[in-house]
Amino acid sequence: MHQINQFRIRGFRRLLDVNLEVRPFTTIIGVNGVGKTSLLDAFSLLFASADGNLEKKLSALGGIANILTREKTDALEFSVGIEIPDGAILKYTLNVTSRGMGYSITNEELFESRHQNQSPHILIETVGEGSVFYNPSGQERVLLGKESRIRSETALSQAPKTFLQTEKLRHILAKSIKYRTLDIGSKAPVRLPQQMSPVNEPGLNGEDLISYLYNLRETSEAKFEAITDTIKVAFHDFKEFGFPPVASGMLTMTWKDRNFARPLYINELSDGTLRFLWLVSLLQSPTLPAITMIDEPDISLHPKQMRLLVDLMREASSRTRLIIATHSDRFVSFLEPKELLVFDINEEGETSATHADTLDLERWLDEYRLDELWSMGHLTA
Repeated sequence: MHQINQFRIRGFRRLLDVNLEVRPFTTIIGVNGVGKTSLLDAFSLLFASADGNLEKKLSALGGIANILTREKTDALEFSVGIEIPDGAILKYTLNVTSRGMGYSITNEELFESRHQNQSPHILIETVGEGSVFYNPSGQERVLLGKESRIRSETALSQAPKTFLQTEKLRHILAKSIKYRTLDIGSKAPVRLPQQMSPVNEPGLNGEDLISYLYNLRETSEAKFEAITDTIKVAFHDFKEFGFPPVASGMLTMTWKDRNFARPLYINELSDGTLRFLWLVSLLQSPTLPAITMIDEPDISLHPKQMRLLVDLMREASSRTRLIIATHSDRFVSFLEPKELLVFDINEEGETSATHADTLDLERWLDEYRLDELWSMGHLTA
């Protein structure tokens, strides 16, 4: 598995300079306005840039001037380190600088290192304003001049797909996903009948949840049973799911409860039940990307469900780098110090980030839970 083990962001809102060790399972905590969502947004911007959507994503965020650290910088800088299965380390950097009402990509580099004492091999490097060299291992060096590329998008997103290492990195970043709190309104996609299709995950808004669960039942009995077994632990009266057709190629889903002769339809389920089912299904997906980010997964959930969810997240973190943002002290109570990243604001008004296991907590953990230490103010550097 490709492992993203380092991420540095400079100049993004309060994140003037945050350099993180990216662990398998990380939960970010902190008060409102400290930069938790900003970190997820920064990741999302980098992911979009790898997929050729930098301009579109910047526009959705209000333009580069709107997200730069105010009065302290005129540029964004991203840096990621990735370990790939053949033992190589990739390091990618990207600089995006404000220019009038727009922006320009002022530096972009990709290095590959295989041996500690050898100079890194340059896979992508910028040359002047708007031109780049692609220098794939064992292949001819290629210059892509500014007239031949879209200058508002990254060289990584435009690299020839035959260049294997650049394509690996592009795929790792472009396929990573940020999930927001599930919409569970009366007309939300998760409550409506869905087109039957062979999907591998439940969808950003649950629009494929029914098809996904039906497909798992038919093709991966073990994964489907893992989901239903988890639901049975969380809801003791749950018996089984049903998937009745409602039109040609369309399915809905039913929830058989031991207390009722008639099953409940998915549009009748409670908010917390739907959100928990969606999260459990997501974490069992066989195609989780290199990084999976979930913003406030604890909303509407009972503490018992939070505990189950944390266990599922630990299991899923063997297949993806899982990054969670939360305000819930109860959710924090189920975590270990190594899984907790504390965001705070320093004297200059900038975000600082500290892994809880780097703090001197041993004498406190004998008597208090992590959530209690957070409330008491002991989870600060």
